[in-house]
Amino acid sequence: MKRFVLLDTTPIPNEGGALSLFEYGEDFVIKLEGGKGGQLMNTRMHGSEDALAAIPCKKIAGRASPRVLIGGLGMGFTLASALQHLGVDAAVLVAELVPGVIEWNRGPLGGKSGNPLADPRAAVINEDVARVLKAEPQGFDAIMLDVDNGPEGLTHQTNNWLYSLEGLSACARALRPKGILAIWSASADRQFSARLNKAGFRAEEVQVFAHGNRGARHTIWIAELRAAAARQ
Repeated sequence: MKRFVLLDTTPIPNEGGALSLFEYGEDFVIKLEGGKGGQLMNTRMHGSEDALAAIPCKKIAGRASPRVLIGGLGMGFTLASALQHLGVDAAVLVAELVPGVIEWNRGPLGGKSGNPLADPRAAVINEDVARVLKAEPQGFDAIMLDVDNGPEGLTHQTNNWLYSLEGLSACARALRPKGILAIWSASADRQFSARLNKAGFRAEEVQVFAHGNRGARHTIWIAELRAAAARQ
């Protein structure tokens, strides 16, 4: 009988909480607050994390030396998907706030996603993605955000800024002309689509399955930067 085996616990900077990594049979699970909270992610169901990168990266793959930013390393599946759909001249930067998550991906989690951090096109920094957005105007062809549970499912209040009009406007400024912003969420939210439009994007809600073609459905916003917004 399978059971959860605690492998490690790591603090969440500036929040006072912690994330715990568990082994569960052949899979790994990350939980909030030392296992007392629900599952945040697991290595068995990552279809929506794959799609978060696959959809925008397919759109920009033909550009010369495309550069991509991923907010949140998670279990490495979004990074692996981005690398799969981009060419040899691409560069993918991952901003991960929790140092322990980076170490887990360099250790036990790496094999599940194909060890994407070993790819020379990939780089990971221990940094808040908000700081990266502010520091690099027109620095990216695509930005993919998988931070917390999405705009309306936040577990940490410090993530509110990222999904606010101000945060989305910062994303717009960090994108190159015709750039694409992709945002993962556990649930749909019509008000958030309107907010994206106000920030200068033409947004579409895409529903994807968490695992293959079944199970829970998650929402991914694919938001293309309008020309007028790119000039601001």
